[in-house]
Order: sequence, then C-alpha cells, then structure tokens
Amino acid sequence: MRVGILTGGGDAPGFNAVIYGALLRAYKESIDDLEVIGIKKGWEVFTYKNEDLTPEVINRYTEVLEIADHDDLHTKGGTIIYTSRSNPFKALAKVKDLDERKAREREIGEDMASKFEILGIDALIAVGGDDTCGVAAAMYKHAGANVCACPKTIDNDLAGTDYTFGFFTSAQLATNVLDNITTTAHSHQRIFVVEIMGRDAGWLTVYSGIAAGADIILLPEKPFDFKEDVLDVLKARANAGYKYHIIACSEGAVPTKESIERDFTVISQEDIDKLPKDVFGNPLLAKLKISDKITKELIKQEELSAFFKKCDANYEVRSVILGHTMRAGTPNVFDRVLGLRYGYHAMQYVLEGNFGKLTSLQGTEIKPVDLVEGSKKSIVDLSSDLVEIKDAIVAVKHKTKEHLFLK
Repeated sequence: MRVGILTGGGDAPGFNAVIYGALLRAYKESIDDLEVIGIKKGWEVFTYKNEDLTPEVINRYTEVLEIADHDDLHTKGGTIIYTSRSNPFKALAKVKDLDERKAREREIGEDMASKFEILGIDALIAVGGDDTCGVAAAMYKHAGANVCACPKTIDNDLAGTDYTFGFFTSAQLATNVLDNITTTAHSHQRIFVVEIMGRDAGWLTVYSGIAAGADIILLPEKPFDFKEDVLDVLKARANAGYKYHIIACSEGAVPTKESIERDFTVISQEDIDKLPKDVFGNPLLAKLKISDKITKELIKQEELSAFFKKCDANYEVRSVILGHTMRAGTPNVFDRVLGLRYGYHAMQYVLEGNFGKLTSLQGTEIKPVDLVEGSKKSIVDLSSDLVEIKDAIVAVKHKTKEHLFLK
C-alpha cells in the first residue's frame, strides 16, 4: 500500500509534525510493503492533464518518505515536501450557472481521483486549510476518493475542529510583537496600528490582542466605526492620562460603509469591492493594508492631535504589518504535539479504510469528523466570551480612570 501525503496553502508551524506523525503510525504498523509518498507542492501535480503526467513529471513531484531519514521532524518549521496555493477547481470561478458548476465540480473531482493510479498511490492525506481540505472533500464527495485530511490554518477558521495546528504558534508570535512594540510605543509616546493576519476570521487578532492587552482590537467579523471604535477611544485614553496606545487590527477588518463615507479620505468602498482575488476566489484583503489606511487617516486628525497636546501627550502614529512573519519559525509545544496527533490519526483512518474524514480536536481527544462538513469556515462568534473580554479590556483602562478626565 502506498499512501500519499501533501501539504497545501500557506505554510504553518506544524506541517512537518503532521508528516512525522503519519510516518510514525505507518512505522508502527510494521507492514513491509507500506510506503508513504510525499506529494510535493500541494495540489500542483493534480492540475496536470493525465497525458502530461510522464514518469519524469511524477518523479519530480513525488518522494518516498523514510522515517529513518527524518529524526525529530516534528521539531522543525515549514514543510519538507513544500506547499503551494494551486487550485484544481480554479476554472469554477468563471462558471455562474449553478447546475453547470456542480457538473463541472464533479468532473474535476473524478479527474483528480483518476490521478491516484498514475501517481502510484492508493490513498491520500491532504494537510491544509479550508481551501486544501475543500478540494479533498470535493474529491471524496464526487469520486469517492480514498482521502482523509488534517486541519491546518494559522487563522483557526475550520468548523470541524476546536483548534487547527499552527494557530497557537502564530498567536504567540503576534502576542510577542504586541508585547515588544509596547516598549517603543511607551518610549516615544506613539500610537501603533499592528496588522495581524486574518482574512475572514479574527481568531489570531482576538487571542493575541487580549493576551497582550491591546488598547483597541478590530476584527473582520464586525465592521468598525472609525469615530466610535478608534477616535473616541483614543481621546478617552489620552484624557485619562495614557501616553501610548496599541491598536491590534485584523487584515480583514474593514470600516462600516457609513464610516467609510463619513470618516475616510484614503479608502473607498470601491477599493474594497475591487480587491484582487487569489486562486480560490478569495479577496486578497492584505492588499488593502488596512493598518496603513487607519494610520494615514489618524495622522490627518488635527483635532485629536491638538487634544493629545492638551493632555501633555505626543501624537505620533506608526503602522506595523506582521504578514508572513506570523507563519515563520518552529512550532510551539502545542502545535508540535497536535500536528503529531493529527498525522498519526489520519494515517490510522487510512489504514482502517475510514476515508472522507478530517482529524478533529474535540476537547482533548482526536476524533474523525465528516470531511465535507469539517472543511467549512468558522469565524469568531460575536456573542462569545472572547468578544466580551475584548470589549472589557478596551473599555476598562480608561473607564476606571474617568475621575482623571480633563474638564
């Protein structure tokens, strides 16, 4: 039996841990003819036409993974089999008719499943986020392909699991930056607008913002009002004697339409609507550089600047975009162990013939959940205690010092 494994989408701390977990489970099985085949660069080889999959191409994209060659692989960041954002279903973005779209999706799913034989694999473990797992789910749904998946995304935005691997390492990295930049903010009496990854889901921003005690936290789940959520809070903080301020902002956070029209001169609704899209059809919200837009708009606030001076505080604004630094480095202890567990259990599902499953952390246990359902999006619930705590942290610092307010 030859089991393929691929890593797709943006890299995340813990990819290699999943691979090692799968290798450990395969080794434990002690089956002489069981091989684990690394499929390089994610779904890229699956975008080839069958007739173009020559032995040379297959050799370039596949590699037998021997556990003896990868001691302690779970301690290393990145992915040894590389990754890409290749989307075999890219052509569907241009199909508007629903029936035609479903038929085309089935056709592509069946075509991808047919490549198993050409690539010389009997089953596949796909490791990735909603896009990568969504492709695997379509293969299983339409072609009954022998696939299982492991949930990866630093955004933690997959519905099928409590936590994805990569999330806590990235949240810690963001928290470290927010912690560290506070010293500069304090020294120079600055306002820092820190942009944190999170296209549709604000998990990274809410966790790191709460953990670091950010003064304003803006999430993609709820469009913000620039005056109410930023200007008024900064004024209240300055009035209470605060000399520096940290704004944690998701890359997907956007102002309300009313706020855009009323408060912004450096951004329009058209700018948001016309953002370019990635190969999966998702708007590239990072291109908006919302932290930069907020910073430029704050710099123009002459009235707020004058108020800061009245409060004996400097008015200086800087933006920081964390970007891909949040994906970098080695996984922390949680993601090393979680990655190992995901890979170990995924290989077990394959060996048992329990296909169409996503490894899921539920409480402290790893359980199989339906891959199609588990691949759906999960965003921060605005009624959750996390949001309540976020709002309390933002409000309490200046609210508890209202007796100091200038008259």
